[in-house]
Amino acid sequence: MAGKQVHWHQVRRQLWAAPVLAGAAALIAACGSSASPPSTGAGNQAGNPPASQQGNNASTAMITTKSVKSGTVLTNASGHTLYWFAIDTPTKSNCNGSCAGFWPPVLGKPVAPSGMSLPHGFGTITRSDGKVQATYDGHPLYTYVSDTAAGQVKGNGLNLSGGKWWAMTPTGSKLTATSTSSGGGGFGY
Repeated sequence: MAGKQVHWHQVRRQLWAAPVLAGAAALIAACGSSASPPSTGAGNQAGNPPASQQGNNASTAMITTKSVKSGTVLTNASGHTLYWFAIDTPTKSNCNGSCAGFWPPVLGKPVAPSGMSLPHGFGTITRSDGKVQATYDGHPLYTYVSDTAAGQVKGNGLNLSGGKWWAMTPTGSKLTATSTSSGGGGFGY
């Protein structure tokens, strides 16, 4: 009878071994995958990383330039104008909560395309929510939700959220005000 018990234990081990090994193989394959997570689109409208990557300090924000009617501005990889907020400091964003809904921060470490030289330095700050925000010339960078196409500068010169918003230029000088919107803009803040 002892021989049958050993045999039965061997059979049970073999029955358990196949599913356990298959599960382990699937787990190893999933962990070793280099595929990117699917894009949620949440951060991409403003040129930011997908929401699943926004808290990742290793993400980057591609910064380039574009000529617009009033001069040259910094843009994100999608060609959307980047802005700075007059009441920010080199170490702190003063645009949070509902403000950041209209002026999405540019998240990640800023980088320029190979060969592009910008006269002022890039940097980063840590926002109040712990996310890393790109800076240029000591100014935290943002996009504007009303800029729906590349090259638009609808936010330039707006006086909202207690301060003026300016399109960021490579030289750091203010772009001639081109916005026709007045303060308030119906944003409710």
